[in-house]
Amino acid sequence: MTFAVTAVVATVTTLALSLLLPFAVKPMLMKLGIMDVPNERSSHVRPVLRGLGLAVLIAMAVGYMVGLSTQGVDQPGWISLLIIGVGAVLSGLLGLREDLQGLSVPVRSAVLLVIGAGSAIALIFAAERAGGVQFAWVAGMPVTDVSMITLVILVIYAVLFVSSYINVANFVDGLNGISGFHGVIAGVAFAIAGLIVGEWWLVVSGGVLAAGYAGFLPWNFSKTGAFLGDVGSYLLGGATAITSFAALLAGVPLLATIGPMIICFGDVGFTLVQRVRAGKKWDEPHKEHVYQRIQQLGYSHAQASGITAGFSLLAAALGLLSCFTGVIGTLVLLISGLALLAVYIALPKLLPTA
Repeated sequence: MTFAVTAVVATVTTLALSLLLPFAVKPMLMKLGIMDVPNERSSHVRPVLRGLGLAVLIAMAVGYMVGLSTQGVDQPGWISLLIIGVGAVLSGLLGLREDLQGLSVPVRSAVLLVIGAGSAIALIFAAERAGGVQFAWVAGMPVTDVSMITLVILVIYAVLFVSSYINVANFVDGLNGISGFHGVIAGVAFAIAGLIVGEWWLVVSGGVLAAGYAGFLPWNFSKTGAFLGDVGSYLLGGATAITSFAALLAGVPLLATIGPMIICFGDVGFTLVQRVRAGKKWDEPHKEHVYQRIQQLGYSHAQASGITAGFSLLAAALGLLSCFTGVIGTLVLLISGLALLAVYIALPKLLPTA
């Protein structure tokens, strides 16, 4: 099977399952009584079923398996796709455990670090076996002579990056549509990056990610509503961050690998700093994220999520443009991305009351 057909089959399979599996998963969750009761962090006013991310998890797991099964293990990148799939599924299972029984902060943090470290080390070993790690801070300037110190730095970066982004994706999951849009945008961006650098496994990984969350959106916006739960948000964070790191090792420029993520990272980082400066406890439930403050101006969930998604889409596009620029162009794109983030953070003050 050609690489293009593999990507299409894996993506379509994931989308179909993500759309249909909730018919089976939703009754099970209702029987278990897994509901999201409004609290200090919630932007909804009535209990809503949560945990429907389990359907997305199953759909994406099958999508990864389809991509792997239609290509031989001798194909370059096969191991990378396997590692991405395993890391994403483990992230989702950790979230499922949180949904069902809860976890202490130390245990959850330790598992997140293990997922980040395991994924990073495995991806680096896979890249070394395939001919060596090759990453590019700037398009046209690949770093091929990678020392042991550089590899250690990459592992440290990945551990912090993956573990923190799983938490970020969990924090930025307070409105209908916001996580679904984010998954679609990130997945499409990674698939396009895969096409640009000629890596079939990256196209498959991006397609599976986008399709998994596209299939969830109709359920999220349905009349009765349903939330991803921790299983879905942890899955989103893990799949996005691990795919991003794998893309970096494959030669995708840094800005292109983080473009779809900077708005969410910026929102959480800015809010955390503001709370600490105000003398508040950073880990207390709250509704002070930028996307929540936009919704509090009177905008609907769909409108507030759409605004955030629009900025993420622009950031992802700026990142992808770095695949075609040199040093000066990359600096311009970096400054543009930071300016875009600054405008997003200022939106609660700039937007009129709805």
